[in-house]
Amino acid sequence: MSLRLLLSIALLATLAACSKLESKLAVAVPIPVKVVVVSMFEKGKPTGDEPGEFQFWIERQKLTELPFPMGEYPIYVNEAGLLAICTGGGITNAATSVMALGVDPRFDLSKAYWLITGIGGGDPQDVSLGTAAWARHVVDGDLLYEIDAREIPKDWPYGLLPLGAKKPNDKADGWTVDTIHFPLNAALTEWAYALTKDHPVADSPGIAAFRKQFEGYPNAVKPPFVTIGDTMSSSTYFHGDLLTKWANDWMQLQAGPDANFMMSAMEDSGSLTALRRLARNKLVDLDRVMVLRTASNYSMQPPGKEAAWSTTAEYPENGVPALEAAYQVGNIVVQKLITEWPSYADHVPGASEKTK
Repeated sequence: MSLRLLLSIALLATLAACSKLESKLAVAVPIPVKVVVVSMFEKGKPTGDEPGEFQFWIERQKLTELPFPMGEYPIYVNEAGLLAICTGGGITNAATSVMALGVDPRFDLSKAYWLITGIGGGDPQDVSLGTAAWARHVVDGDLLYEIDAREIPKDWPYGLLPLGAKKPNDKADGWTVDTIHFPLNAALTEWAYALTKDHPVADSPGIAAFRKQFEGYPNAVKPPFVTIGDTMSSSTYFHGDLLTKWANDWMQLQAGPDANFMMSAMEDSGSLTALRRLARNKLVDLDRVMVLRTASNYSMQPPGKEAAWSTTAEYPENGVPALEAAYQVGNIVVQKLITEWPSYADHVPGASEKTK
């Protein structure tokens, strides 16, 4: 048999297979998703051991595992319309995993609400351990210029400055990128906060004892609460008094004077970069995205301690109170959206709407 004939047969077989595949895809109806919960890390297995951000959602919502070859973990769903994903730690993992989910043909995410929720480092000027903060802004803290601390000019507060700028806290007058600031739907944030602000976030002996070290920081020594505050996303785990000062400055420089840095995290700008790309193609709706972070540790040292000690100090109670708060506070919003889906399928709630 000639090579030409073999190639012709192979081409016909390929066309036939493609035709069958197209037929199957045309018949398959994507599963409509109401809410996507995005967590970032798990300590071991997704179920049955010490919990990370993912496990409470799987076990308590009785989610069923589905294969997700392009992800770090399987995805989990239930018949109510809830889907949960764990991206893996860091900005690159978050962006890749969310993008893989967004283009997965098994799911219709066009009307889905997204709850990005997990633990973070809280600014003791604003929050206590276990506090839950709904973000209006997410700002990337990696996209910048940096020089070594030993070479910082004497009149600079730190060696971090915007891309294209000549000194810290100057707006770039040269090149920059458009994935530094992600404004969220402020009305949706206010609605979620109003729905959860009176939730009694559980206190515990471990976090109560740890926060006593922050004398002189009134919010840091309170029992945990729910608030509105913004998230700094950086794959670099920054820490300490001076870098917390930088984070506050950077947040307002990039997001405006109404922004307030409260939580440090390692993934959210990656998730939002992917969601922004997906929204360009009408696969998701950016107005339906929420970010909730809960404080498992502080972003700086307490009075009398060094930043180096504080950076590597163990999280009180291994961060479990913050993991619980992320689930409990976030789930109030998730259940509201799912149980009252006819009201929210085609209408994104706002701050002025009834929340009870």
